[in-house]
Amino acid sequence: MAETQRPVSLVVLISGRGSNLKAILRAIDAGQLNATVKAVISSRAGAEGLRWAQAAAIDTLALDARDYPRREDYDRALQGLIEGFAPDLVLLAGFMRILSADFVRHFRGRLLNIHPSLLPALRGLRTHQRAIEQGLREHGASVHYVTEELDSGPVIIQTRVPVLRTDSAETLGARVLQQEHGLYVHALQLIAGGEIRWGDDGRILYRGRPLTQPLQVTQPSDTVCTVD
Repeated sequence: MAETQRPVSLVVLISGRGSNLKAILRAIDAGQLNATVKAVISSRAGAEGLRWAQAAAIDTLALDARDYPRREDYDRALQGLIEGFAPDLVLLAGFMRILSADFVRHFRGRLLNIHPSLLPALRGLRTHQRAIEQGLREHGASVHYVTEELDSGPVIIQTRVPVLRTDSAETLGARVLQQEHGLYVHALQLIAGGEIRWGDDGRILYRGRPLTQPLQVTQPSDTVCTVD
């Protein structure tokens, strides 16, 4: 009998509604993702996503940035909370803070983010509005490992969303968010299944070989999707 892989343990960082967190929890409950969420930590005590975690009997914590005037002190406290759960991976899921270089280095190879653009295009904020202003025909989302430079870590997987002539930032953003949910889950499926891993040289390995281009996913609005 083949040995069953142990679930990948996760700590999820949020700041708001936690829709990607909800998608991850749904995939775990459905048996589509071999993972366990050990804790959800929010930068806001009133974040809606904390309620999803509490309903699933997951440990929740809120670490308010207003209690830490220096970013480095906040990140040091956050690092201590995370390490108390000893996760395999730390997921940024709408966590609206820029993390210090020391924090990122500490979790090197274990820290993932989902960004609403086709990285390396449109790093930073207001990606949907910028996509429209620049006349882009395609927009999308990317799951990447986090490195010290903002939104610049190696990308695992992406999905593409057409930009319509009638789009506003709100309508485009809503379609991208719908695709984000399946995309994050699919990236985690690849990691949990051993197909994706962080190499010793800082490159992503896909099925044991360096990944030279991000994997492209077709319409991952649910957790069933295809990789090109």
